[in-house]
Amino acid sequence: MADKKKIMLVEDHPIFRLGLAELINQEDDLVACGTATDVEPAIKEIEALKPNLIIVDISLKNSDGIDLVHHIKKQNCDTPVLVLSMHDEYLYAQRALHAGAKGYIMKQEAMESVVTAIHQLLAGKVYLNENVKEHILSNISDNFKTKDKSPMDRLTDRELQVFKMVGKGFTSKEIAVKLFLSIKTIGTYRERIKEKLGLKNASELVRCAVHFEKTGQIQSVDDSSL
Repeated sequence: MADKKKIMLVEDHPIFRLGLAELINQEDDLVACGTATDVEPAIKEIEALKPNLIIVDISLKNSDGIDLVHHIKKQNCDTPVLVLSMHDEYLYAQRALHAGAKGYIMKQEAMESVVTAIHQLLAGKVYLNENVKEHILSNISDNFKTKDKSPMDRLTDRELQVFKMVGKGFTSKEIAVKLFLSIKTIGTYRERIKEKLGLKNASELVRCAVHFEKTGQIQSVDDSSL
């Protein structure tokens, strides 16, 4: 046990978390050690357990995994972070890396590739699948031109976080409390999101956000279901 690398799981879906832990524990050099479903308890667990690697889901119970990645980076922690997501890899992979993550993996491929990803990160490398690598390199070659970005790419990390929380059914007041911001500030974020996504009103914003939360895909405002 002493020779095994400790892998902490920050994931709010118990069945997926248990499956991931079992997969990790099958490896001779790895052990799943410590779990959390939100940012605050995760921070306490990280301080107590000092894991060798942290796997973080972007969509947590009441918070955002990207916030945890930011926190780990601010603490000058060298512990590598592997980000998991069910959402569009092109939308989140680059944000995760900018926040300080060393790898990004879609949940659909997690059971096949997570052990490989863990070993690469523990070896000091970065893990991305070939499609994500190609997408990021393409963005770099295009100098990140705003006109070439999709509407979702134009959202800042905070705007995207508010958008996702709207999709989960939180009110502006509840979002303000959870993010320690004023209701006025949340209102400003909502207006920016509507403008960037071409949404006409609050109703369209909610429907679009709910669809994104369920599918991980942005829904066209021209869709009749809106």
